[in-house]
Amino acid sequence: MRSATDFAPDPEVRSRQFRIGCIGAGMIMADCHLAAYRQAGFPVAAIASRTEARAQGVADRWGIPKVVPTPEALIEDPEVEILDIAYPPDQQPALIRHALRQPHIRGILAQKPLALTLAEAIALRDEAAAAGKILSVNQNMRYDQSMRVLKQILDRGDLGEVVFAQIDMHAIPHWQTFLEDYDRLTLANMSVHHLDALRFLFGDPDEITTVARKDPRTRFEHGDGITVSTLRFPSGALALSLEDVWSGPREKGYKDDQHITWRVEGIEGVAKGSIGWPTGAASTLTYASRKATGGEWVTPSWDTMWFPHAFVGVMEQLQHAIATGTPPALSVEDNVRTMALIEAGYRSIAEGRTVRLDEISIR
Repeated sequence: MRSATDFAPDPEVRSRQFRIGCIGAGMIMADCHLAAYRQAGFPVAAIASRTEARAQGVADRWGIPKVVPTPEALIEDPEVEILDIAYPPDQQPALIRHALRQPHIRGILAQKPLALTLAEAIALRDEAAAAGKILSVNQNMRYDQSMRVLKQILDRGDLGEVVFAQIDMHAIPHWQTFLEDYDRLTLANMSVHHLDALRFLFGDPDEITTVARKDPRTRFEHGDGITVSTLRFPSGALALSLEDVWSGPREKGYKDDQHITWRVEGIEGVAKGSIGWPTGAASTLTYASRKATGGEWVTPSWDTMWFPHAFVGVMEQLQHAIATGTPPALSVEDNVRTMALIEAGYRSIAEGRTVRLDEISIR
């Protein structure tokens, strides 16, 4: 039987020398990115946001030496070597393009979704390549501890051939109020986590079938409020991804049960667990394997959490790519394939059919 010490839930910090300029002062930057960077010893040189006073408050909290009046001015600051963006996706492409023109910017960490359309994501990929810059996309669920350990279990074959996988979300990303202005809502902005994680675990699927409905618990116009996607992989494995991001009721006095759970079934065993951020706890994993655990359930444990500790790995992989001249683990080229999966999901919703991924061009 294997022990929990056989796993690496958090990555090693191999590189940390490049100065970071942060754009954004909301919850994700203030409570996740900067908390992780402090822990890992990543140097943060400057911060900017839409409101200079808010950026100043975050700078005071984390000891950031410089507050820059605008995001554009921060990008132009020669002290900044890595640009770290935590901004709404409709405004992100212009910031990326401005950074690609700066000789001192060596790498860019963009938020997901990279853009609101696949065509825009492809354009950014190609423009970054032409500029010779490393553009990486913050698909931080790949660094959630349960996802990393699950990937290690899968890679060593403990579950055997995978038959079925599922991610089930009933939780509220309260910091993403900017989504109310978009015509593409849940699939582009929340399913992007889960669809990318499924690609990380199992590779690219052959096809996707997505259904959606408007969510009557919202107060703004939208199409894809609740989404359910079924993916079929070349091996024959099926995966289900469900996103319910206005889970409720949630009024004062109602004890809601927000949660994200996942399950993977294989010929030789089963792994299951939970994602901890809705309750502020560590993610969990337990698994049983006929060949690795003698059929007994084994539960590795760790003290770190997706929020904020996974953001160490996200920045570290970019730092290390710049230091070594190797591609980042979260490359823009790979992320375009996740964007293509989202595009296929929207086509499936619009046309009421299963969409093959080879219908979606990424050239």
